[in-house]
Amino acid sequence: MNILKSKIFLYLTEFFAGMSVMAAELGASRLLAPYFSSSQIVWTIIIGTIMIAMALGNIYGGRSADKDPDPDRLYSRIIVAALWLAAIPVLGKYIIVGISGLLILTVSTGLLIWAAFAACMAIFVFPLFLLGTVTPSLVKYTVDSLDSSGRTVGILNASNTIGSIIGTFVPTFVTIPAVGTSATFLIFAFILFLLAAVYFISKKKKLIKLAISFAVLVIFCIFGAVSSFAFWDGDIEYEGESVYNYLQVKEDESSVILSTNVLFGVQSMLVKSGGLTGMYYDYAMAAPYMAGINSREKLDALILGMGTGTYATQCLKYFDNISFEGVEIDEKIIDLSRKYFELPDGVKVTLYDGRAYLNAIDKKYDIIMVDAYQDITIPFQMSSKEFFTLVKDHLNPGGVMVMNMNMRSGGENGINSYLGDTVASVFGEVYTVDVGLSSNVELFAAESGTELLRVMTENVGVEENAQLNSLMTDILESIEEYVPGDRIMTDDQAPVELLGMKAIDGIISEETGYYRKVFKRYGFKGLIESLS
Repeated sequence: MNILKSKIFLYLTEFFAGMSVMAAELGASRLLAPYFSSSQIVWTIIIGTIMIAMALGNIYGGRSADKDPDPDRLYSRIIVAALWLAAIPVLGKYIIVGISGLLILTVSTGLLIWAAFAACMAIFVFPLFLLGTVTPSLVKYTVDSLDSSGRTVGILNASNTIGSIIGTFVPTFVTIPAVGTSATFLIFAFILFLLAAVYFISKKKKLIKLAISFAVLVIFCIFGAVSSFAFWDGDIEYEGESVYNYLQVKEDESSVILSTNVLFGVQSMLVKSGGLTGMYYDYAMAAPYMAGINSREKLDALILGMGTGTYATQCLKYFDNISFEGVEIDEKIIDLSRKYFELPDGVKVTLYDGRAYLNAIDKKYDIIMVDAYQDITIPFQMSSKEFFTLVKDHLNPGGVMVMNMNMRSGGENGINSYLGDTVASVFGEVYTVDVGLSSNVELFAAESGTELLRVMTENVGVEENAQLNSLMTDILESIEEYVPGDRIMTDDQAPVELLGMKAIDGIISEETGYYRKVFKRYGFKGLIESLS
C-alpha cells in the first residue's frame, strides 16, 4: 500500500510538523526560563535561533528533494527529529549547565545572552533544522502539475499554519501546566514518531530500525518524565510549573523558600521560628512605620506581586492593626502560599495582573508594595511613569509606596537609577536603602510633604521586639534621599530587560571573578583544586 497516493497523509505530515515546531519553541522558553529567565531577550534568542534552523532546513530540504525525491529520507529525518526532541528532557539541562559553566570561565560580558544563545543553538537547531526540511520536500511530493501547484502549496501552508496554531495553544494552556515541560517534549516527539512509523509500516520498510528507534524513544520517555530542572539538588520539597513560572519549594530546619529560578533568586520565604527573614521583606517593614502604624487605628495594605505572601505574613506577626490584600497573577503560587507558607486565610488574594487590578478598582490604601520583579523579568508595564502614577492615585493621604529592586547595580545608568528616576518623576519624596548582604535595594515613596522619615522616627521603638526595633533604627541611620535624574521610563519606552541583563552580568562577574582568574592562570586542574 502506498500511503502517499492520498495527499491527505502529506497534509497531515505538514500539520504535525508545524505543530511540533511551535511546541518545541514554547518548550524551549520553559526549558531555558529557570536558568536564564523568561524575558523578552531570551524569547528573542529562541525565535531567532529557530528561524535560523528553519531557514537552513528549508534550503537543505529543497535541494535534497530535487536531488533524491525518495520520501523515505524525509520520514527518516522526522524520526531523528522525534528522538532528538525526546532526548531534550533527559540531556537538555546538563547541556545548559555545562555551557553556562564554561562561559562563566571565559566570557566577561553578556554572559546570560551568550549562554542562552549557545544553549539554544546546541539543543534546538538540529531537530528544527530537520523539521524545516518538511515543507519543501512535501511540495515535491504533492505538486502534480503547474496547473494546480498554487492550490496544493496553499493547502500545505494552511496545514502547517493550523498545526502551528494548535501547537501554540496546547503547550501553553494544556500540557505544560498539566504535566510539565519534559512531558510536553515527549508528547510531541511521540506524535512525530507515530507519523513516521505509519509511513514505514505502510511501506513495510526499515521495520527493524523503526523498532530500535521506538525502543530508544521509550527509554527517553522513562528517564525524561522524571527529570528535574535542579538535578543537582536533592532537597526539593516541591517542583512544578504553571502557565507563568517554573516553581520550586525548598525546606530545611529553619525555613521554607520559593524560587522561580534554579540558579539564583528567592521569591518568598517562611521563617519557621517566626523571626525576621534577614532579607528585603524586613526592610520593607519600614513602610508601616512611615505610614504611622502606631498612631493610626488601622492601615490598609495592598501587595502587587503577592507571591506566597511573605511580606503580609511577616507584618501580621508584628502589627495587629494592619490588613492586607494581595494581587498575584499565578494561581499555582497562590495555592503554594496556603500549603507551604502559612499565609493566613484572612488575607485576600486576587488572581489578576497588578496594573490591571489597579485600573479595575477605586479603593485607596495606606501602603502599596510593588514586588512583581524577578531577576531580569521586570514587567515593563509595571516600571513606567504611567504605572507609578496609577499607584499614587490609589494611595490615601500620607500613604507610602514601597518597592523592592532586586538588582543593585553600580553607575548612574543602572536599572535601579532608571526605576528611581521614574518613581521620582511621580512622587515628591523618594528614599532608598541598601538591603544588607544582598543585591536588593528597598525604595520608599510618597507625596511631597508626607515627611516619611519624621513619621517613621515617631513610630519606631514602641514594639517590644528588640530585633525589629534595632533594624528600624539601622534603616533610619542608613536610608538616603534619592536624588533624581532624567532617566524616565514610559509605557512607550522602558528598556528594563536590557538594563536588568546588564545588572545581572555585573553581579555574576563579581561573584565568579576569583574563579575566572584561577582558571585563566592554572587551568581546569587549578580550578578543581580551588573548589575542593
